Amino acid sequence: VAVFDTAFHQTMPPHVFLYGLPHVLYQRHAIRRYGFHGTSHRYVYGRLEELQIKRGASELRAITMHLGNGCSMAAIRGGKSMDTTMGLTPLEGLIMGTRCGDIDPAVVLHLMAAEDINMNDVNTLLNKHSGLLGVSGVSNDMREIVKAAKEGHEMANTALNMFCYRIKKYIGAYTAALNGVDAIVFTGGIGENGIDVRTRVCAEMDALGIRLNEKRNAELNSKEALISADDSRVAIWIIPTNEEIVIARDTALCVDAARQG
Repeated sequence: VAVFDTAFHQTMPPHVFLYGLPHVLYQRHAIRRYGFHGTSHRYVYGRLEELQIKRGASELRAITMHLGNGCSMAAIRGGKSMDTTMGLTPLEGLIMGTRCGDIDPAVVLHLMAAEDINMNDVNTLLNKHSGLLGVSGVSNDMREIVKAAKEGHEMANTALNMFCYRIKKYIGAYTAALNGVDAIVFTGGIGENGIDVRTRVCAEMDALGIRLNEKRNAELNSKEALISADDSRVAIWIIPTNEEIVIARDTALCVDAARQG
């Protein structure tokens, strides 16, 4: 049984998944946005539904944030992925441990000429030597970045600010795309354990109805928990991901169908 990490995002409409390139290139080469971490986004949204229904919610508009060494976000309505930050490859979107995320495509051409490097060199640079590691010069590990930032390391603090700012921008964009949002979810290694990251992401988001309870954020770190302030219009959750259970359930469905077939 194969469970594709892109499958959850197949509900994205064409105006979301297509690039602004000649359409013939999509027809010839299937160049489009596919998205990744779908199994994780699917799990945490499903768990969010269970938790929010207890609070009287119906069809949910949620922004899920899978933050680890690889990072992506998804805008989800009624269980369907409407948009996600990763694209044709996992390089697009958020700043990650060693990946650059969104950049001007012309940077690639400029780098090849200015540094006299080839396509493979650029690919390695953007995927393996950029992101938190490249900006900070310290590490791709968020724990090391936060520690260095607190000790006064300027570029570690800049890398941390860049990481959180990009997430904030996408929260704003996805709130607009969903015509409002009911809940945001932090998951993945950084999302579940990153007290400082959650604090920075949720800071100065009152205009969008997002207010963090800092006491809950600290005390309930790493646990499945509601960490929003009581007067926050948007629920803020930590939900530890469980991609394995999604794969196991899908496998069980396939096996049952084969037995009945």
